[in-house]
Amino acid sequence: MGVLTYRYLVRGQVQGVGYRHFVVKTANQLGIKGTVKNLPSGAVEIYANIPAERVQLFENVLQEGPFLSRVEEVIRETVEPTLSFESFSVTF
Repeated sequence: MGVLTYRYLVRGQVQGVGYRHFVVKTANQLGIKGTVKNLPSGAVEIYANIPAERVQLFENVLQEGPFLSRVEEVIRETVEPTLSFESFSVTF
């Protein structure tokens, strides 16, 4: 199927609880490339190039989050596939 590109907005208690580090670690384990950053609103924004067969698994992990987080909502939107990443990293 190939690689899909998505933007995720994750809301809830997701800042100050290791959520970005958790996303980077998970993405690296799944072969996903992209970025994750905190937003002033308190949400976390993720851009990701995801192998099609790993989309559901990645989304399940985003919803679960690390131990101290409390994810209330994960919103996915399709992004133009022109966004390409070499690795997965935290941006500021």
